[in-house]
Amino acid sequence: MSKEKKTIITKEGNRVFWRWYFLGGCGWNYEKMQGLGYYYSMLPMIKKQKSEEDKQKLAKTELQFFNTNNTMAPIIMGVDCALQDQTGADATDTIAALKTGMMGPLAGIGDTLFHVIPSTIIGSIASYMALEGSPLALILWLLFGLLRAFCMRNFFALGYREGAKIVSEIGNRLKKITQAANILGITVIGALIPSVVNAKFAYEFSWGEVSISVQELADQIMPSLAPTLVVFFAYWMLGRKKMNSTRVTLLLVVVGILAYNLKIFA
Repeated sequence: MSKEKKTIITKEGNRVFWRWYFLGGCGWNYEKMQGLGYYYSMLPMIKKQKSEEDKQKLAKTELQFFNTNNTMAPIIMGVDCALQDQTGADATDTIAALKTGMMGPLAGIGDTLFHVIPSTIIGSIASYMALEGSPLALILWLLFGLLRAFCMRNFFALGYREGAKIVSEIGNRLKKITQAANILGITVIGALIPSVVNAKFAYEFSWGEVSISVQELADQIMPSLAPTLVVFFAYWMLGRKKMNSTRVTLLLVVVGILAYNLKIFA
């Protein structure tokens, strides 16, 4: 009966975890959200690479947009560390795809388990105890903090262990995994377009007693066509020279105001 070999997290991996635990939320901004904090946390792994070219390649990958629940993020980081330990900079495409595909689903799970439920249950109990003058209200939150730290540490170990398996057991299938993760990421982003982007056609064509709503016509062609066009426009602008997310956002504000006043969008 053979025992499963224990996966040992490297010292760089441990540094990655503690950086995220204490400083992962630092550097949050509207362009990359948690991207800068993620990059700072992964810096020990990046510096581990011998080639300057590999370091730059990984740095660009880790600086990409990132946003998920803080408590669940160590799962992704564990997989990221394991892939870098096994394949180095060759795993950049897989890392980018896994980050994009995993951060959305993990955000929904983490926000429910580690934000909504604790804030509602523990917050209610602690508030009542605090009103009664009991110091146990503070202790409840401290205990929850310890539980959260324990979960985060185990999530990181889980991600590292499974990430190592991905490379060691099915390393020749990484391309398929990357493609699957890319499809998942595109699906998540596509589902967000009609729910997050609010845009409708306002123009109505009238000729005598005949009146045609452009929005109703667009719905028959493709539901949520207007939000899709807005996203495609933003994506196209981001690919232009001297354009960044801040300038694109300001441009969208200007275009939105003009389109509304010209009765193009509602």
